[in-house]
Amino acid sequence: MAIVSEAPFSHCYDIKSADLPLVALLLKTTHIQSVSAALTQQLADSPDFFDQEPLVIDVSALSSNSADAPLDLEELVLVLRQHGLIPLAIKGAQETLLASAAGLGLVNASDARIRRPVPVAEPVAPPQPVLAPPPAPVALGAMVIDKPLRSGQQVYAKGRDLVVLAVVNPGAEVIADGNIHIYGALRGKAIAGARGNVNARIFAQSMEPELVSIAGVYRTSENPLAKNVLSMPAQVCLQSGPEGDKLLITPLKP
Repeated sequence: MAIVSEAPFSHCYDIKSADLPLVALLLKTTHIQSVSAALTQQLADSPDFFDQEPLVIDVSALSSNSADAPLDLEELVLVLRQHGLIPLAIKGAQETLLASAAGLGLVNASDARIRRPVPVAEPVAPPQPVLAPPPAPVALGAMVIDKPLRSGQQVYAKGRDLVVLAVVNPGAEVIADGNIHIYGALRGKAIAGARGNVNARIFAQSMEPELVSIAGVYRTSENPLAKNVLSMPAQVCLQSGPEGDKLLITPLKP
């Protein structure tokens, strides 16, 4: 006679809902070489812009263009991974493409809602007349952002520091070749020393980041912060040691 155990299995695991921040690639062409070239050009100035970001491939825009050649999904996935993106799902695919996606481990995300990013433009200085002899080069001052950054917004301070006078909300991203100063809560992503400046630092009045990175070394919210820096004034710097580089997060003393 079979014996059915009534012992609960809750001690083995819990199943809970989870929110995972994803980026979406809204594909406009099936020409994979063009996509690869465009990504290479975009990442030339900010090589750490994509740092193992989970991705949804949105092919909705391709269905209306019958002139496009069939999409080589396997080649596209390979190119995306080479540029620091991790494809997890596909959106807007027809039955044949869905079958190919399943073979590559991509899930059907046709019901996913894609937020359209609202970029924050870097201020452009008016052109200056060229004098003879030309003046010595002048270092750029810090870029200053005085409004809160919402989810989907991205700011890049090229060749300079970045100062944010408000909150950086979850899903927002701030990048600088120099230091990043946030006079509010850091709840999104902050990438300092984007071109390899190992001396760059990140300062925040309230340290609650999704991700912090300096010169390519990063730490995510999956690794919880210590109580003495979580939601407190703190700084992030890069520390080198026998075991390699790591991020050191310490409180800011009053």
